[in-house]
Amino acid sequence: MHKRITKIIMLSFLTSTAFSIDAQQHWPFPQDEHTPDPLRIGTASDRPVDVSRFLLSRGASSGRVNSQGTHIAFSSNVTGISQLWIMAITGGQAKQLTFGNGITFFRWHPDGQQIIYGADNNGDEREAYYMIDIAGTSESLVKASSKAYRAFGAFHADGKRFSYASTERNGRDFDIYVHNLNNGKSELVYQSEFGFFPAQWRPGTNQMLVTETVGEDGENLYLLDTSSKKIQPLFKPTVSAAFNNFQWNASGSGFYFISNDDSDLLSLRFHNMTTNRTDEIVKTDAELHGVKLCAGGDTLLYSINDDGFETAFVTPTKSFSPKKVDLPQGTLYASCSQKSAAIITLNGPATPGSLYALDLNSAESTLIREPDLAGIDSRTLQTPEVIRFPARDGVELQGLLYLPKNIKGMPPLVIDIHGGPTGQARPSWQPLTQYLVGKGIAVLDINVRGSTGFGKTYARLDNQEKRLDSVRDLVDALAWLKKDGRVDADNAAAMGGSYGGYMVNAVMGAYPDAFAAGASFVGVADWVRALQTASPGLKASDRIEYGDITDPKWQEFYAVNSPINTVENIVAPMFFQHGVNDPRDPVTESDTMVSALREKNIPVTYLRMPDEGHSVRKLTNRVMLYRQLADFLETHLNNKN
Repeated sequence: MHKRITKIIMLSFLTSTAFSIDAQQHWPFPQDEHTPDPLRIGTASDRPVDVSRFLLSRGASSGRVNSQGTHIAFSSNVTGISQLWIMAITGGQAKQLTFGNGITFFRWHPDGQQIIYGADNNGDEREAYYMIDIAGTSESLVKASSKAYRAFGAFHADGKRFSYASTERNGRDFDIYVHNLNNGKSELVYQSEFGFFPAQWRPGTNQMLVTETVGEDGENLYLLDTSSKKIQPLFKPTVSAAFNNFQWNASGSGFYFISNDDSDLLSLRFHNMTTNRTDEIVKTDAELHGVKLCAGGDTLLYSINDDGFETAFVTPTKSFSPKKVDLPQGTLYASCSQKSAAIITLNGPATPGSLYALDLNSAESTLIREPDLAGIDSRTLQTPEVIRFPARDGVELQGLLYLPKNIKGMPPLVIDIHGGPTGQARPSWQPLTQYLVGKGIAVLDINVRGSTGFGKTYARLDNQEKRLDSVRDLVDALAWLKKDGRVDADNAAAMGGSYGGYMVNAVMGAYPDAFAAGASFVGVADWVRALQTASPGLKASDRIEYGDITDPKWQEFYAVNSPINTVENIVAPMFFQHGVNDPRDPVTESDTMVSALREKNIPVTYLRMPDEGHSVRKLTNRVMLYRQLADFLETHLNNKN
């Protein structure tokens, strides 16, 4: 029901093929390629709680029930890296199915007895596809990895084929393919320019919904006939809009979806294919976030995102009478079968992933799999407070403020900046945030302008030449917090990953006196290079979000305003992390920043990880990163508590 956003991994705008990973291996500072320390967890009574316990906490992610309603599949990093697990929907012991380098996604086969999953190599994002049975004893390679990027679509109801998008034709454009499981062959069914991605098959047909990327937060929607290979537009709005969460009714005469076409906020809608009429089903003063059509089409399960906190509702489709599902605070992912089975995965400040069975008639939920918090007392975990405050130009900003408990005086502060840029800070399980708060450091998980979850207008306030307005928001947040008086805003650090890493690089150079330290993970340093080498599959969004980099106007703009061109202004200590295998944002971005700062004798800590990509997946590497980061922040934030 939602797409999880992880703090150190999001960067949706960039897929670079211009840099060879092999060419990035040499680095003249071997001390930056750290060796993980042995795992030390201390005792359960230790305060503050050791970071290892947060990372060893075990929960379920993206729980999915099969169409028969008998089993739940989910991912979990119990072993230190994300693997596929399965359990009966009635509860009981879960079984681990995969044991390799970790999975990137999974989907149930329509027969309910098999699961397809993706896996890459140390974060290079070149996925191979595998099929495994629910016993875990029969497994086959469906599509080998290659130099191409892929995006899985969906299984056809006949179970004989599935759709996916891939750059395999020319290494750049995402075309649409259908893979035949019987003969092992893939057929190109739509040759695209930029980025086209398959969604749901229309029941009883060879047709499927297809989206075309239009900006960071917009799509066009089409219906593709895979037999004739003809495509027809369904929605191509003049002002780009979001179209997602497609759910066909049983007859294929129409589908539910979420969109903000002709409106500012996302709402739930139904499109009738016969009459070509679209009706708004659910509209609120918050954003609709997810929808599932359950029980053979008799029940709708949807959720609303209000300031990042998510609430689920169930209603019959024939008589709209929604009932609220009572769940703890957090973010939700829902799944349901063709029968009556439905489950919700809850991720929140106090849970790394709990599974609930949902009664679709009563809307009552039952916990069927609780997380293991690795000895952490859940009462010590902090739920954030929603804060709103004005930027200097009057735009209202929002964030989630985590305050340490039982400390004297005002705690130092970390402003955490999400990736995307069209992402949202939400009250999810955040080991690093909880660890820092336990160490006496307040954290503001900020939603600067350009964030999603607050309407289409807000999400586009950082487009093109407005990009630096969102960087300025970080300084305005400090100014408001100084007046608020609950944190020591004079002892603050900026921290972020991916696009958030760019924001850190930018604010530390543009406003060198604002922050006492900066921590940048896999962040952009040179926008000209980043936008010029981005995949055409993503340049469709880049043109709207950033401006067309082939235009001299934007080349000049980013030549002046890229962080690498303000790095000489940085005076505060910096912390960098980057995976050498990162295919989205090459490690040379952080290398360049580190080299420039060391020439100025600015204190720099750099974790250059040869076995990671755009995210830090391995448990030992995550422990090393979080522990060194906390030490860096405590050292440079003048933590007196």
